[in-house]
Amino acid sequence: MARTSPPPRTPSPPRTPFSPAFWRSPLRGPWFTSVLGVVLLGGITVLFVTGLLSYAAYNPDLSRVNDKTPDKGLLGFYLFSWPTDPHWLYRLNQGVHVTLGITLIPVLLAKLWSVVPKLFTLPPARSLAHALERLSLVLLVGGGLFEFVTGVLNVQLDYVFPGSFYPLHFYGAWVFFAAFAVHAVLKTPMALRNLRQLRAEEGELVSPNPAEPTVTRRGALGLVGGGSLLLFATTAGQNFDGPLRRTALLAPHGGAEPGVGPGGFQINKTAAYAGIDAAETGEDAWRLVVLGRDRTLRLSRADLLQLPLHSAALPIACVEGWSTSDQWWRGVRLRDLAALVGHDDPPDVLVESLQRRGAFRRAALRANQVADPRSLLALQVNGEDLSPDHGHPARVIVPAAPGVLNTKWVTRMTFGGDL
Repeated sequence: MARTSPPPRTPSPPRTPFSPAFWRSPLRGPWFTSVLGVVLLGGITVLFVTGLLSYAAYNPDLSRVNDKTPDKGLLGFYLFSWPTDPHWLYRLNQGVHVTLGITLIPVLLAKLWSVVPKLFTLPPARSLAHALERLSLVLLVGGGLFEFVTGVLNVQLDYVFPGSFYPLHFYGAWVFFAAFAVHAVLKTPMALRNLRQLRAEEGELVSPNPAEPTVTRRGALGLVGGGSLLLFATTAGQNFDGPLRRTALLAPHGGAEPGVGPGGFQINKTAAYAGIDAAETGEDAWRLVVLGRDRTLRLSRADLLQLPLHSAALPIACVEGWSTSDQWWRGVRLRDLAALVGHDDPPDVLVESLQRRGAFRRAALRANQVADPRSLLALQVNGEDLSPDHGHPARVIVPAAPGVLNTKWVTRMTFGGDL
C-alpha cells in the first residue's frame, strides 16, 4: 500500500510583538493613522496655546506667591499682563482647554493603538537619524500620556500623583509639545499625502498577514468620534448653569447645584476644608487690615459697608474647567481701598486669606486688575451677604481672573511694595 504524506502544517502565528505578522488588524495603515494625526495636530496645538494662556492668567512673574514653577527659566516667558476684558476670558479659555483635552482622549488612544507596531520594530535604531526619531517617539508617547492622565486627575480632584500638579503639568507640557512639534514637522507632509492616497496601502503599519475585517476603517473612525462626542456631552456642561450642568456626569462640578437661593452656585473650597473658624469671622473679631503708601487701616465689616458700594456681574472660573454664569457681586472697589491708603494710581496688591490649608492662601493681583472698576472686595452676592463657603466676611472678585486669585475670607491687603 502506498504511504500518504501528512498534510502540510499551518504555520503558527508569531508569538512576539517584534514580528510584523504578530499585528494582524486590517485597520492599521497610513490613511487611518494620518486621519487621527491631523485631528491631533489641530487639537493639541489648541491645548498648548490655551495652556500657556492659563499659565499667563496666574501672573506668575508678579509675585513668588503666584509662581508655582519657580525653576522654569526661559520656559516661563511672559508676553503680556493678563487683561480684565472680556470678563469671561478665563472662563472661555479654561473651558476650551479642559473640555477639548477630555474630548481628544479617544483620538489619542486610537492613534497610539494605530502605531503601536512601530514601537517594537527591530533593529531599534538603523541610523543616528532613526535613533533620534525613535527617541522623539518615546518622549511623544510618554509625554502625551503623562499630560492627559495628570490633566484628567486634576479635573477629577484626584491628586494621587507625587508633588504639585502645577509644575508637573507645566514641565510635562513642554517636553510633550517639543516632541510633538518635531514629530509634526517630520510627519505632517506624509500624513497629508496619505489622506489623498486612494490606491492600495503599503508600509510598515500594514499587516503582512491581516485578519478578516470586522469593521471598516471609516466605521472605526466613527467609533472613535462617537467616544469623543460622548465625553464632550458628559463634560462640557460643567461650564454652564441650569439644566446643562446636569449633563456633566463625568465632572465633579456637574449635576445639581450645591444649594438653592442666591448662594446656591458652585464652590471650589468650603470653609470647613480651608479651616475657617466661625469665631474669627464674626463681626466682633474680624478686621480687614489694609496697608498702603502712607497709612494702615483696620476696617470692620460695618466700616466697609459704610464705604461707597458698587456692583458687578462676574463669573467664577476654575483651572479644573468648571465655571458659573455671571453672579451679581456687591462690595468696595479695590481701587477705592488703594486710594484710602495713599495710592491714587492703583498699584499691585497682595491679598491674604484666613485660609489655613491648601494652595493660594495668598495671591497677588496686577495694577490693571486693581484699577478695573468691576474689581471688588465683595461683601454680598446676588442680593444677600456672602455665605461662609463663598468667602464671608469678604472676598475678592476680579473680571477674567482664575478662581484661585479671587481670594476668599480676606484678612489683609497690601497695596504696592514688595509682593
